[in-house]
Amino acid sequence: MLPLSDEQLTGIISRLDIPSLTEATIRQVVAVTTEAEKASGEKYMHLELGNPGLPSQQIGVEAECEALRNGIANKYPPVMGTTALKNAASRFVKAFLDVDIPGNCIVPSVGSMQGSFSLMLLLGRRDPAKDTMLYLDPGFAPQHLQAQILGLKQTSFDIYDYRGEALAEKLESILAKGNITGILYSNPNNPAWTNLTPDELASIGRLATKYDAIVIEDLAYMGMDFRHDCGTPFEEPYVPTIAKYTDNYVLLLSASKIFSYAGERIALVCMSPEVARRTDPGLMPVFRMRTFADAYIFGVVYCVSSGVTHSVQCAMAAMLEAAADGRINFVHDCEEYRRRCARARQLFTDAGFKVVYADDAGTPVSDGFFFTATYGDMDSESLQRALMRHGISTISLPGTGSTRHGLRICVSKLADDKDFEILAERLRAFTDEQQH
Repeated sequence: MLPLSDEQLTGIISRLDIPSLTEATIRQVVAVTTEAEKASGEKYMHLELGNPGLPSQQIGVEAECEALRNGIANKYPPVMGTTALKNAASRFVKAFLDVDIPGNCIVPSVGSMQGSFSLMLLLGRRDPAKDTMLYLDPGFAPQHLQAQILGLKQTSFDIYDYRGEALAEKLESILAKGNITGILYSNPNNPAWTNLTPDELASIGRLATKYDAIVIEDLAYMGMDFRHDCGTPFEEPYVPTIAKYTDNYVLLLSASKIFSYAGERIALVCMSPEVARRTDPGLMPVFRMRTFADAYIFGVVYCVSSGVTHSVQCAMAAMLEAAADGRINFVHDCEEYRRRCARARQLFTDAGFKVVYADDAGTPVSDGFFFTATYGDMDSESLQRALMRHGISTISLPGTGSTRHGLRICVSKLADDKDFEILAERLRAFTDEQQH
């Protein structure tokens, strides 16, 4: 029965050996939620885990099944990716980003998680003088953990206070030290759902070139700034990208959200030709390979996974081709998240919550996959625990590198009217408790 008592929740967190809910990883929060469901006998509102809430693109499913039926399962996949996938990816990037990246500079990875991890492994070795990753936070918390596991130094700042010209000034103050090997951010931002402006991207690109830092732009939610319709291939407006402003970039494009293909684990590591052919001083001593691309493909990726599952490469190629042909419109399909977000955000604000990251460089933040919320003067730990007791599972903003108290709300699993009715009921129970 809900709400759980504070003692019940504390006992669950303690049994799972989690120091605090605020410091827990997303998967640890899911583990707490699973135990809380057992204790309460109630199904929780899962607003913590960004699972796609839409059906997978059927074109991908059919292509993958056909590949398996044709016997591909007994063949090792090419580590650098199949020719069909690389060509389709190059065309897709041109269709929606208006950027020319040849297929030989595009490598599949086992999701963007492996993409960022493997890239950071290489970035940490490319130049002994550059040993630090710079994160534009808030961001995807596991990417900080990846750097920690790899022994990379890291620094970050919350861009909320540094938009526009202030972003350039802050970046230069850090990059001028000369120790930054890479800059990592997501756009649209996870969790704030803010979007970098063209002027901000231009500043990042200019400074990345000036100080020889390689930008990793995570486009997990590509095209989902629904204030602009970027869903028509080879037509403006195109998805904004750092690739317009520097040659020092690597883009991460994932199938998980744009094609709702998260379960098959595939993403694309798209290097600029200039990055691919770099010959940094640390590559030969470690990898015995001269270029960045060779060290990445035949050194890092081969050792980490020996490539991406063969059949899912066929699925990804089919979905990319269909999108570039205009046979599917992944942006319009994903716009369902905008509608869910608007409805959920209204429920939270009606219950007395406020959006934390409400301003996006002078304009209201758009509705999308996530939004952020805080309540009165409650700190993140107290708020996260209180909602958890009432059957609503979230993650905290401090765990994402944010300097602000509050929570990240993911709307992907709010699928129907019943879900919203339950959410409204539990928010009312939470507010009633706070007011008495």
